Amino acid sequence: MIDDIRLDGPEPLQQQLYQQLAERIIDRRYPAGSRLPSSRQLALDMGISRNTVNAVYDQLKAEGFVQSQPGKGLFVHQRIHSDTLQRIGRPVLQPDGVALLPPIPKLQASKYDRAGDVSLPFQPGLPDLDAFPIRSWNRILHHQESRKRLRGYDSSQGYLPLRHAIAEYLRSARGVRCQEHQVIITNGAQQALSLVMDVLLKPGDRVFSENPGYRGARYALASRGNPVTSVPLKRQVLDVDALPALGPARLLFCTPTHQYPMGGILDISQRMALLRWAQQNQTWLIEDDYDSEFHFYNKPFAAMQGMFDHAPVLYVGSFSKTLLPALRVGYLVVPEPLVDHFVQAKQVNGGESPLLIQATIAEFMETGQFTRHVRRMRQLYRDKWLHFQARVAAELDGLVTPVAESAGMHLVLEGDFDDQELSLWLRTRGFGSTPLSSHFFGEGNRTGLVMGFASASEHEIETCVALLRERLGSSPVAR
Repeated sequence: MIDDIRLDGPEPLQQQLYQQLAERIIDRRYPAGSRLPSSRQLALDMGISRNTVNAVYDQLKAEGFVQSQPGKGLFVHQRIHSDTLQRIGRPVLQPDGVALLPPIPKLQASKYDRAGDVSLPFQPGLPDLDAFPIRSWNRILHHQESRKRLRGYDSSQGYLPLRHAIAEYLRSARGVRCQEHQVIITNGAQQALSLVMDVLLKPGDRVFSENPGYRGARYALASRGNPVTSVPLKRQVLDVDALPALGPARLLFCTPTHQYPMGGILDISQRMALLRWAQQNQTWLIEDDYDSEFHFYNKPFAAMQGMFDHAPVLYVGSFSKTLLPALRVGYLVVPEPLVDHFVQAKQVNGGESPLLIQATIAEFMETGQFTRHVRRMRQLYRDKWLHFQARVAAELDGLVTPVAESAGMHLVLEGDFDDQELSLWLRTRGFGSTPLSSHFFGEGNRTGLVMGFASASEHEIETCVALLRERLGSSPVAR
């Protein structure tokens, strides 16, 4: 019987139960191999619906916290090793509050591929622009533009109501541990990455990045001339076991809850091992949570940043996928000791982000419209994902191999063809994509297309798949 859980918070019962069970597993109160009550028994003990318990158990299984043993029940996963937990357990707060964070730089004295039309159907990272609630957005925009205080200057760190709304959302929806004063508003996620480079990198510092990975991050990481080392994937996720052989690094860029572009998700033991490696090697982890809201069958996996107090993680997000790319508003969540460093860097190198847009997003979130919009988009993208996969299976079988998790806004179609030429050919027909090979470092690249289905209609999906069948079936781009 579990008798140490109290479901008396303002959050939904399912969210409260998931968070408390996950925390108890991480804290070793429920050790690896221990048996959890049946869903029926826990529902009776807690006085809640069995459906609620089953949904929580399904989420814990999906994230690798627990595993089923047929005929025996549900057990805490054996892969959550006790030695891993012991070595990376919640650190004791140090007097200065820095705990186990890597060294923080001294605060500096103040000193002041052209890709054509990237809004084509199937362009990766492009949301469904037609599904955006433009009328509701315009009503809020008109309301905000009448406010005199929004016509002047505000703060380089960002509009406080927006930072507050983001912090509340990240705590409840993504499991991030933060307060509004740790949030830095940026001009898109790319500026957030540039700020990380400005604040934390010194000449000669080594940087690690997933391979294959997000091209924008690769450009940012290499922009200061620091050596960038690629970290391979294993089963579509960052190969954590490969890190010790690569030596030390100052930064590691990763997409742990939905690897880009291959779609894999680091399970709980892998995320814990990555955090442990970062602490041991005094490495900052840049966690890009670019489209993790869009999981179709499980609740979105909690961010790695929130797994432990004082984790050495810089959390990057933006509204480009959840709202509109044209807003150019992102955010960066940093540990408290780094806030002043990043605010100063933003003031020097970027200044303020557009105040009116920030205020509009803040009201959009405060009134609950953002959460409802994300929920609608999750269902819409799930339907498109299913339709796209069905058409690929029916018409491209033997020509491509789909690589996908039940999440995100894109699908990788891997195959033995010239993906650069095929991507350009599709663009001449009005369809976007990116070559899979362009996401790799060095030699030995795999080939395929990264297809962003979120921006495509049902008719466009069918038309594009038919074009690919015609082109690949005649083998003009085959190797």
